[in-house]
Amino acid sequence: MAENKTPLVAMTLDELKNAAKELGMPAFTGAQVAKWLYEKGVRDIDEMTNLSKANREKLKARYEVGGMDPIDCQKSVDGTIKYLFPTASGKFVETVYIPDKDRATLCVSSQVGCKMNCLFCQTGKQGFEGSLPAGDILNQIYSLPEVDKLTNIVFMGQGEPMDNLDNVLRATDILTADYGWAWSPKRITVSSVGVKNKLKRFLEESECHVAISMHDPIPAERAELMPAERGMGIEQVVELLRNYDFSHQRRLSFEYIVFKGLNDSMQHAKAIIRLVKGLDCRFNLIRFHQIPDIPLQGVSDEKMEQFRDYLTQHGVFTTIRASRGQDIYAACGLLSTSKKIGEIRQHENEQA
Repeated sequence: MAENKTPLVAMTLDELKNAAKELGMPAFTGAQVAKWLYEKGVRDIDEMTNLSKANREKLKARYEVGGMDPIDCQKSVDGTIKYLFPTASGKFVETVYIPDKDRATLCVSSQVGCKMNCLFCQTGKQGFEGSLPAGDILNQIYSLPEVDKLTNIVFMGQGEPMDNLDNVLRATDILTADYGWAWSPKRITVSSVGVKNKLKRFLEESECHVAISMHDPIPAERAELMPAERGMGIEQVVELLRNYDFSHQRRLSFEYIVFKGLNDSMQHAKAIIRLVKGLDCRFNLIRFHQIPDIPLQGVSDEKMEQFRDYLTQHGVFTTIRASRGQDIYAACGLLSTSKKIGEIRQHENEQA
């Protein structure tokens, strides 16, 4: 993106109207710009042909659309595509496009790296490099080659969405606003490990689905896997969730990676049933995908099915999530841009 120019992507309707007025244009010009951005997906201000040339020049002096194409992509044998997007700060994030019959889901990132440092996740191993502004979050959708095919968006890429809540809420507001993408919030799921105060605010201010990363119902064990347990424990998370209605359109799910000999016993299944009793929710069991230098192991399909069946028989609706994009390191817990960034910088140094 050009220096000293403000990106239009991620501006709200009121902000676009104010920008138009500041440049001496009528406020309705802001509504026209919103339509070009969020309905038409233009790449350049000159494509906004119902604005006069003079007004386009005024806009271009201070603003740019702000769309940035992915610089790399990897395609899986199962059709999953992992994209590498540049950000306004010069860093990179990974985004995963997952087509499946009549659905097409985009897994977007909210941060570069992650502070949560969950034992089983590759993203945390690269450290934390910064939160994405809303423009960088939305660009993963805006500049996606398959954007017109999307049916669902999940905030389950790199980063903890609640640790970047202002920008995640701005992004989801624009995605669901009438002037924006006009999506139903029921097409968007935001995940979280559970972050004190932030999760409550998200539940109050958003109507999007929520997915909680549980991975172990026993607090002391969960703390070993997920340091965030010490900040907001899973029992506190569940108690908070009991204050909200998930029996209608809004859905609550729990994510649960199954580890051999760690969280796969009947003791754990029974603890889950006790913990979420009376809560309208579903569980997604996830296969563990090996990451370097971590002594965790996954379980057999048979064990996954036994665990699923026990929970379902005891009133906790449970499914096993299909693993996608494993051959291109796009599956759950495998996203990390550190290797790719190293390759890019090495190439730049060689060109210098």
